[in-house]
Amino acid sequence: MRVAILTLSDKGSRGERVDESGPALASWLAERGVTTVHAEIIPDDFQRIVTVLGAWADADKAELILTTGGTGVSPRDVTPEATLKVVERTIPGIGELMRLRSLEKTPMAALSRAIAGIRGQALIINLPGSPRGALENLEAVWPVIGHAVEKIRGDQGDCGGLYGTRNPAG
Repeated sequence: MRVAILTLSDKGSRGERVDESGPALASWLAERGVTTVHAEIIPDDFQRIVTVLGAWADADKAELILTTGGTGVSPRDVTPEATLKVVERTIPGIGELMRLRSLEKTPMAALSRAIAGIRGQALIINLPGSPRGALENLEAVWPVIGHAVEKIRGDQGDCGGLYGTRNPAG
């Protein structure tokens, strides 16, 4: 699987803060055999996020595009809105699962507005900006990502039998 990581940080994009989340995600993914094909840091700017996510998805740079940062409630946190502008279909369960797992660790998870969706053949997932939060959230949804990517990219295989479930129709 190929992944692209977009870090949203005003200070990081100006060189005033070192991005720890992007490299932490790339390292975690590498341990699982996933190749990071592109990583970039840009400001928390709605139009710039829309442009980058759209370009990466349309160019088929990666099957999985992860954003880190900008999912909270401060005025500059616009990643979910920018992502909604880019995706063609949302996958609410991914954001719900991340929040559910995060709530086990902190009540602040209730403030996360992270979303996930599909554009073309790319799965786009918003993650928190902190390295710990980004990794915990990715780990929470990791069991479904491979299957989601396969389906998004056209796999017609049967889903019955996954995780002990059965298709009642056959």
